[in-house]
Amino acid sequence: MGRRLLQQRRGRGGFPYRSPSHKRLGAVKYLPLIDTSATLEGEIVEFRHDPGRGCPVGVLKYSNGKKALYLPPEGIFLGDKVEAGPDAKIAVGNILPLYKIPEGTMVYNVEGKPGDGGKFTRSSGMTATVLEHVKNMSTIQLPSGKRHKMSSKCRATIGVVAGGGRTEKPFVKAGNKHYYMRSRGLKWPKARGVAMNAQSHPFGGGAHNSPHKPTTTSRNAPPGRKVGLIAARRTGRKKR
Repeated sequence: MGRRLLQQRRGRGGFPYRSPSHKRLGAVKYLPLIDTSATLEGEIVEFRHDPGRGCPVGVLKYSNGKKALYLPPEGIFLGDKVEAGPDAKIAVGNILPLYKIPEGTMVYNVEGKPGDGGKFTRSSGMTATVLEHVKNMSTIQLPSGKRHKMSSKCRATIGVVAGGGRTEKPFVKAGNKHYYMRSRGLKWPKARGVAMNAQSHPFGGGAHNSPHKPTTTSRNAPPGRKVGLIAARRTGRKKR
């Protein structure tokens, strides 16, 4: 008899494991490049909650009549004006290409390629730093500390993503955690494999909570066996 493990059931795409993405507002992206060849001015007309997202989402109405979802920075309010384009001012909330942003400026929602709408540093409270401009390439430092090089034509928003400090507030009760995890389609609560029966998990069974075997697993292992430290280069704590 084969095992029906959690990761196997999730892989089938059943209803209990789907993320409720139909409740979300939509893609939070910049306008296409064809619409931003000139500098546009927009006004924040609304703030909305987006399920599954840690920061609020603003609705930006541009001077050309178009509306777009906007990732707001800390310190911006309803009715504030936002500029988007190469001639925009260096101010919090404005959207500019990287070559127009001075070195040392904090930015977020940075594009990976010109026109993709924003890929990097989008979580609440996050920010990246513009380090240097060399020819047609710009280097930014991500919140992880990693440095990433991209085209200087990629757009970014100046400031820090709103909603910082969200993870510092405790859930207090299990009901809050339940709705938080359900909005992201994550399985919760989660039992340890060593606490399960032998037929439920490769690490299950036995008189004590122990895997009883090495916890490293091959990258090519089948779904019923692919648990633990998958394709680990090393295990244990590093020696100082």
